[in-house]
Amino acid sequence: MFPSALNVITLLCFCSLQPASGQDCPNRQDLQGSLKQVQKLLSAHEATCMQSLRSLRKKINLLQSSAGRQTTKSLNSTCPKLDAPINGRKLGKSNSMGHELHFLCDPGYELVGSESRVCQENLVWSGQQPTCRDVNECASSPCMNGGTCVDEVNQFSCVCAKGWAGATCQSPVPTFFITTTNTSAASAATVLPAATSGPHVRPSRCATVQGTTHCTCEPGYTISGRDSYTCMDIDECELFHNGAAGRLCLHKCINTPGGYRCSCPAGYELTPDGRSCKDIDECANRQNNCTRDQMCVNTYGGFQCVCVDCPKIPHATYVKTSPMRCERNPCPVDNKACSQTPNSFSYHYLAVVSNLSAPRVMFRVSALRPMGDTLRFTLLGGRPARRHFTVQRSDRQTGQLMLVSPVQGPAALEAEVEMSELERRVQIGRYITRITMFVSQYDF
Repeated sequence: MFPSALNVITLLCFCSLQPASGQDCPNRQDLQGSLKQVQKLLSAHEATCMQSLRSLRKKINLLQSSAGRQTTKSLNSTCPKLDAPINGRKLGKSNSMGHELHFLCDPGYELVGSESRVCQENLVWSGQQPTCRDVNECASSPCMNGGTCVDEVNQFSCVCAKGWAGATCQSPVPTFFITTTNTSAASAATVLPAATSGPHVRPSRCATVQGTTHCTCEPGYTISGRDSYTCMDIDECELFHNGAAGRLCLHKCINTPGGYRCSCPAGYELTPDGRSCKDIDECANRQNNCTRDQMCVNTYGGFQCVCVDCPKIPHATYVKTSPMRCERNPCPVDNKACSQTPNSFSYHYLAVVSNLSAPRVMFRVSALRPMGDTLRFTLLGGRPARRHFTVQRSDRQTGQLMLVSPVQGPAALEAEVEMSELERRVQIGRYITRITMFVSQYDF
């Protein structure tokens, strides 16, 4: 109620209760006029209050409606289910907004489309639906010396031209024959018995034409120096070990009757050309024994089961914010020892071959949104790490871990890179990145 209205009502009450007092009271006509004004003021005030109440009720209704829509959206904030591509696999199960799915193809197939798709705010998947297309192993023309390539599932085979042999028709087939004189003029073809029998010994095939006998051997064999009618197996592994075209096999050559085959060490498999070796991804093919609380890291020739545990440091506690990252809990305001501990630890694992050439950049550490005015990068760790690694700055916000000397496998090396953030030479943050490098035994 307004002050003027209160004053008029108070005066009216006083004059009504004490009409004979010496107090000057307005006459009845003035009082009636004042009361009418008070009534108008009260009506206007009442209308204003009602309008405010209606506006407040409208705002409350809008908030309730918006909260209902957000609740409904949160309950239904999932994208349509995505299936794994034919001849491939899907990594990830959640279809909720913000989640990501990854796609892989089986050996012998290549991915066409998006390797990763994210459920966006409009509940539509990003990227394109991936498919797995059969790899045409004959596209690179692996068969040499006029050989014909036959594409197969995850491999190929070569039909070699005459005079060539091997998985890719890379080996010439020696042609050996002997000539003897025969008094007979008749022509005949016969297979003469070999002096001994066995997988590495074959009888020769001889033909007599106008008194001259020609003896030949089947591919992969040659006439024995001791016996003109016996064919001995050719050891292609020894004969072509250091040929002009290189070794027959990248790893190991095994001689077989009439030919040879290549083999790879454990953890590798032959490539379609039959000569080279490629790593088997035990993590992707589920050929590992890692437990649920461990992560499988594929390495060249094997795998490693790793488990990331947050460090235990005095005066500070850390929690896992992702499978490969631990962050420090907030420090009390008066706890200086806690504020000087690292803000975070991140873990990374690299698989490399033995005797990798150096110098070489192995890893980069960057600050996306620096808070201070200076960044400093430092290599932590003892003598083994400093013997093989160093840290260099590539730009103002990036430091890189450099391999400075080759490493002979098998070995596992660890290096820690500390990124310190400073403001006017005062440290305001520390971030530790731990890189573990698994070095294979072989250098292919």
